[in-house]
Amino acid sequence: MKHVEIAGAGLAGLTAASAFAKAGWSVRVHEKGSELREIGAGIFLWENGLRALEEIGAYDKVVETGEWVEEPFLRDHRGQTLQEEWMRNERLVTVARRHLHRALVENAQDLGVEILTDSPIIRALPNGTLIGADGTYYKADLAIGADGVFSKVRDSLGLRVSLRDLRDGGGRHMIARTVDDPVNSTIEQWNGGRRIGIVPCAPDQTYIFLCCPADDEAGRNQTPFRPDSWLESFPEFRSQLERISPETEGRWAPFYDVTVKSWRSGRTVVIGDAAHGMSPNLGQAACVAMTNAVQLAISATRTRNLDFALRSWEEDAADQRSHAEVLAGLRSRRYALAVAVARRAFVAREALHQVSARAGRDQLRRRELPGWSSRVASGPIRQ
Repeated sequence: MKHVEIAGAGLAGLTAASAFAKAGWSVRVHEKGSELREIGAGIFLWENGLRALEEIGAYDKVVETGEWVEEPFLRDHRGQTLQEEWMRNERLVTVARRHLHRALVENAQDLGVEILTDSPIIRALPNGTLIGADGTYYKADLAIGADGVFSKVRDSLGLRVSLRDLRDGGGRHMIARTVDDPVNSTIEQWNGGRRIGIVPCAPDQTYIFLCCPADDEAGRNQTPFRPDSWLESFPEFRSQLERISPETEGRWAPFYDVTVKSWRSGRTVVIGDAAHGMSPNLGQAACVAMTNAVQLAISATRTRNLDFALRSWEEDAADQRSHAEVLAGLRSRRYALAVAVARRAFVAREALHQVSARAGRDQLRRRELPGWSSRVASGPIRQ
């Protein structure tokens, strides 16, 4: 039986764990923390992410309490709708990240995956070996670094080209849902460089995101939370802003873009934020990570020649990386425009969506997953 070692028990690592276990591999996952947990936030699951969940058998559990979104609205600083159903294609579900993470943990364990907590990985070797902080060598047929934006696996292999602070970030907050919140729809509204999102993600929970540039000190100060500054920018969302607890666990955190020269070194690969960390404006970081994790397992299992399979998978990764570099440039210009006028920012954002959609179609037309309809090739690239 082939064996895989995975650094990181986040969304990408757990999806990869289930995909490999389902394909007949023995799997061990290393989590540096003392417990398995996710941040308190919501998440968009687009068609590509939902198909990945179907492939590993976690779909029903994940969507059972989610919100089926029919209309994702994007609005300007005057509250006027700029776009309805933007990036919308086929299914879109919003869920609580902790619910998604818990479902992935249970799914992996049901498939026989071993998950070790308090097991930080500090280095990796190209021969498929992870090295723990205590000096233990974990040897495998394949090693995966799914250890986030500040990946030690990636950096120890010399794969990082850049880790860029976008000088922008956001706070993520969960509030009790009331009749004031949208149903089967989400709202994102811009005002200058500030953005607010109202995202129902469970029968009793609504996710609020509050994003702003790094030099917006009042907007960045979200712990403890005081609504006054944000009410000046978005008075129409008083109900939601005043429901954010002063003791919210959400805090403003910066966004980063990650660029790598390769997604693998020998028989050690990187996925998720370790390979393509990005700002959440596309809403696709998790969905792309889960899709790539499933595709990696399929590629590694389809042939007895693992090195050939990884090279083939890397070709697709290289194409995605080149598209990501284009998106990063467009995103930087979009932010500059957003500080001046939200409507002008939307123009750049539309261009970004078109490039992203083309990237997803190109990749999936070349390599369709077993049992996946070619309809996914027309789906959006969004987290």
